[in-house]
Amino acid sequence: MKDCNQCGKCCIKYGGGDLAATQDEIDLWEIFNPEIFDYVKNNQIWFDPKSGLPLERCPFLEIAPKKTPLAPNLYTCSIYQDRPEDCRHYPSLIAEMIRDECEMIEVIDIEHQKQAQVKLDILMQDSRPACCS
Repeated sequence: MKDCNQCGKCCIKYGGGDLAATQDEIDLWEIFNPEIFDYVKNNQIWFDPKSGLPLERCPFLEIAPKKTPLAPNLYTCSIYQDRPEDCRHYPSLIAEMIRDECEMIEVIDIEHQKQAQVKLDILMQDSRPACCS
């Protein structure tokens, strides 16, 4: 399994209404991060604060400055430390990464998914809740 190369596929795919935030996260944003809470509507995330319409992608996903004009886009999260748990816990399964065409996956991971899952579980152990590690 390769290191994350910031391709943004996961954020682009799931950032348009496929994510949820916990009530605790929403409550904390309301108090401490109103710039994030502005994008919450009826306890759902990523709505345009002006129109109230759902956004097609996370408003906090940013394209990093390119080092060269032909370099591929690299993505960053401007709320990384305060991102929803859904984001923190991704990826959780090798099958999910394969389905999502995650660029961390290598041929050997596809051929040996059980071993790859063990690697992924170790890699993600600090990002997952204690119940699921």
